[in-house]
Amino acid sequence: MVDAAREFAELMATRRSIRHFAPDPVPMTVIEEAVRAAATAPSGANLQPWRFVVITDPDRKRRLREAAEAEEREFYQRRASTQWLEALAPIGTDWRKPFLEVAPVVIVVFEVHQGPRTPKPYYVKESVGIAVGMLIAALHRAGLATLTHTPSPMRFLNVVCERPPEERPYVVMPVGFPAADAWVPQLERKPLREVLVRR
Repeated sequence: MVDAAREFAELMATRRSIRHFAPDPVPMTVIEEAVRAAATAPSGANLQPWRFVVITDPDRKRRLREAAEAEEREFYQRRASTQWLEALAPIGTDWRKPFLEVAPVVIVVFEVHQGPRTPKPYYVKESVGIAVGMLIAALHRAGLATLTHTPSPMRFLNVVCERPPEERPYVVMPVGFPAADAWVPQLERKPLREVLVRR
């Protein structure tokens, strides 16, 4: 048990958010199995309030990028506080999001709320958040890189992904192999002693 836990922790310690992807295709079966794993996540009343929209069509990815960049331009130029922009500076991000077109797969995760064919869910954000965490782990375990991208507001994703209003965008995840020259910032993770409290 200890060995298994340690091996998994060491594997996840190698995970990094990637913003520079190779355009090389990835096996769709790998994506499907990762989503299958994510869909085993616990959820409020077991209502499984998530939808995973897998985008590979170049035209749809282009439209997604254009809409996301329009919102991100507003964020970086007008909405974000100086403090927020300073926190983002070490990561090196700006309003440009080419990874949304370059990555071979983009997964858009939606929260599913009450609608004509869907019941009222409970603990939606918590449930979907757990599923996304499991999706990230499954993709990393399979040897793929990803990124959690959250443009705000995100309602344009309903149009791009052709989803009904009861589905609310949660996160955009480009998926693929890192580019050969991918740049990853040197960020330190907090040591266990700072995040684990025993009582």
